[in-house]
Order: sequence, then C-alpha cells, then structure tokens
Amino acid sequence: MEPQADIAVIGLAVMGQNLILNMNDHGFTVVAFNRTVSKVDAFLANEAKGTRIIGAHSLPEMVALLKRPRRVMLMVKAGSAVDEFIEHLLPLLEPGDIIIDGGNSLFEDTIRRVKYVESKGLLYIGTGVSGGEEGARHGPSIMPGGSPAAWEHLKPIFQAIAAKVADGSPCCDWVGEGGAGHYVKMTHNGIEYGDMQLICEAYQLLKGGLGLTPDEMHPVFAEWNQGELNSYLIEITRDILAKKDDDDGAPLVDKILDTAGQKGTGKWTVMSSQELGIPITLIAEAVYSRCVSAMKDQRVAAAKVFPPSNPRFAGDRQAWVNDIRRALYASKIISYTQGYLLMRAAAQHYGWNLNYGGIALMWRGGCIIRSAFLGDIKRAFDKHPGLTNLLLDPFFKKAIKGCARSWRKVVGTAVRKGIPVPAFSTALAFFDGLRSARLPANLLQAQRDYFGAHTYERVDQPRGQFFHTNWTGTGGRVASSTYTV
Repeated sequence: MEPQADIAVIGLAVMGQNLILNMNDHGFTVVAFNRTVSKVDAFLANEAKGTRIIGAHSLPEMVALLKRPRRVMLMVKAGSAVDEFIEHLLPLLEPGDIIIDGGNSLFEDTIRRVKYVESKGLLYIGTGVSGGEEGARHGPSIMPGGSPAAWEHLKPIFQAIAAKVADGSPCCDWVGEGGAGHYVKMTHNGIEYGDMQLICEAYQLLKGGLGLTPDEMHPVFAEWNQGELNSYLIEITRDILAKKDDDDGAPLVDKILDTAGQKGTGKWTVMSSQELGIPITLIAEAVYSRCVSAMKDQRVAAAKVFPPSNPRFAGDRQAWVNDIRRALYASKIISYTQGYLLMRAAAQHYGWNLNYGGIALMWRGGCIIRSAFLGDIKRAFDKHPGLTNLLLDPFFKKAIKGCARSWRKVVGTAVRKGIPVPAFSTALAFFDGLRSARLPANLLQAQRDYFGAHTYERVDQPRGQFFHTNWTGTGGRVASSTYTV
C-alpha cells in the first residue's frame, strides 16, 4: 500500500470530522479511522463525499497509508481511551513518528504520556483545540505542546487550519514542553467559565435589577459588542436573547431550565491553582456557581423560606446599564489577570518557557474566549515581556480606574437587593486585597502560632526569620516546623 496521507485522525465525532474536513480544505490528505468502522464508511459517503479523504478500516491499514514521519492525531474522549490507543499504535509505528492528542486531556496525563512515548523512541504532542464545532471546521485556536522535535512536522498543518487574526497571523504556535499545551488549554477553559459566569451575572442584573426583557437586552448586548467587550461570548449572548421559541414565539432563553453542566476543565483549573497557591477566585466562583445552579430543588425550597425583597434598582435605567457594562469589563480584567498569574506560576513550577503575548494571540481568534480584549493583553506583553501582573500595565491600570466607581456601585447595590453576583464581587474583593499593602494575615499568623506553634515573621526583622511566642505561658518554647502548602 503506497503511503499518500499527510496525517491520520482517529475519532469521527463532530470535532474529529470537522478537523479532517478543515485539513482537506487546506490541501492535506487525511486518513480517517474510527473504532466503530461503520462510521468511517458513513463519513466517506456523506460529509467527506467528493474529497481526497481516505478511509481506513484498521489501524495497520491506517498506518500503512501515512507518509513518514507518520502523524496520528487522536480525537477521542480524554482518559483511558487515549492510553488504549497509544498502546495499540506503538507496535505499528517507528522512531520519529508522532502521536497527537487533540482532546481535553488533563495536563498531568500529557506529561506522563510524553515521557512514556518518548521512551519508546517516538514523539508525542498534547494540543488544546478550542472553538467548538464551528472552529474545528473553519479555523480553531490550537495550542500544541509536548515533544519539541515534533513541532516542525506539525507546524505546516496546524498553522494552515488554525484561525487567523486580521494581519493573517495564525492562532497557533508552539506552547512548550511536556503538558504545556494542555495546561494553556485548561486555563483557557477556566477563563471561559469565568467569562460566561460574568455575562450571566450581567444578564441577571439587567433582568432582575432593571426589569429588562430579553428583547430589551438584545440591543444592549449588541451595543456592548461594539466596544471594549467585543467578543464571541457577548456576540452569541446577543443572538440567544433574540431567539424565539418555535411554538409560541416567546423568548427561548426564558424557557431553558436554570441548571448548568460542566465537563471538568474548570475544576481542574481550580485544583491546579490550589496546588500552586494562586488565587483564581473568579474562576473558582464560576465553577461553584454551576454547582449551586444544579441544586434546583433546594433553591426552589429556600426561595419559599427566604423570599426575595424587591430587587429593582432605583434611578436612571441607561445609567445603570452603563454601570453594569463597566463592572463586567473590570471583572473580566481580573479574570484574565488571575489566569495569567496561574500560567506564570505553572511555567515556573514545570519549567516551561511560555510566551504570554503569543498565548493571547492564539486566543485572539478561533476559540470560545476570542475577543478584542486579548489584543490589549498581547500589546501589554509585547511592551513588557516580563510583566508579572496585568493590573500593573498602564492600559489596564487606566481601565480599572475608569470602571472602579461603577463596579463598586453595582456590587454594593446587588448585595443590598439580594441579587447574587459571586463573580463580580469576588473580582472586586481580589482587587481590593491585591492593592492592600497590609492585610489582616498578621492576626491569622498569630492565631496559627497560638494554637499550633506554627511561628511567624516580624515586620522589624529580615524576611525568612521565624519566631514563636508562648502565648499562654504554658506552651513551652518548642515550635512546629515551618512550611508552605
């Protein structure tokens, strides 16, 4: 069998099919395989009809069709299925061949798999692919990491099929070794959780606080999408609010049950932040807000016991709309600030050399969090590659200052009116904590030393010197060992 395919894709769910069609559109010959081989025939007879796409009915047949170095991309469910396919592929491939995982795998699994596959003489890539079905078909954001030697063999394909920004730059570049690609994708998904929760809170403020209907909110989000909030998520929110139910013509959004699902990447982001000691409080609140939404029966019962008071805001409605927009923008800045703090800590911990401006470029198009805002982030890192905190950049410092009064007004009024805004309020709390030169942690350290002899540092002594006080007079002079989790 003559090798003729540039790459193989295993997994013919919608993401896999759309990536294959995208590759075909850009001149690459793709061999498609699925564990249930009848899906291969169905794909060739329908979506792939009239293309150069080749079908394979076994893994040996698929491998035989590939040019060297062979490139095999897995688009299968994260977890054990990835490991199973790796084991099936290893005996069929040879040194220098490349296995690519394009699913939402946990970055720690990718770190393990890179080491394992490289120990067999092959190369391994774990790549984030964002943009959903539409992105996969017409241009996703692609975030590859793993074996550096594999990148030159994948770069022409990945950068060709990726989304492009206005100047033609592809939303795809090398992220780093090990699990860096999947880590950046995981952080992307965490920020996505935060963005969605913030938009939902703005929607709730417009609905509950101002009494706006979906028809009245539609032009509000349309206008927001023309300014600093211009983004894919604001755009689709605009469209969702205009959609009518086919049966009675009522706004469809009002008929959707208010319980949210999640697939785990937001939770992984929070868990990693806890391991690294980085306070991504907004993403955490977004994850927990979905958990609260799932408690539907309990919420209905509690609403009867603790009925809400009048939630309506007093004053000029248009002024409130502008205040909510500014509060949303300021909170969004905090969300990305926290996400970038997390990636910086992970890079230091795992030894990755992340290009933070490049990551903003990769997210600038194709992905779910794509927005004009990411261009501002890229410019911030282009000017100051060593920037440790987005809030220290002049552009974002000015933006936060311009939004602060509205932000506090919205959060304060929502609290008084009983409208839950966990993401807005935790973003403001983080900002206030970050700008406090002195926090009450001195008292916390005294408490820890009192009950557990955990020691403390002193403001009048050099950092790194630890002290213990016998607070009760009966505790003795022995202190606990000092460590930080």
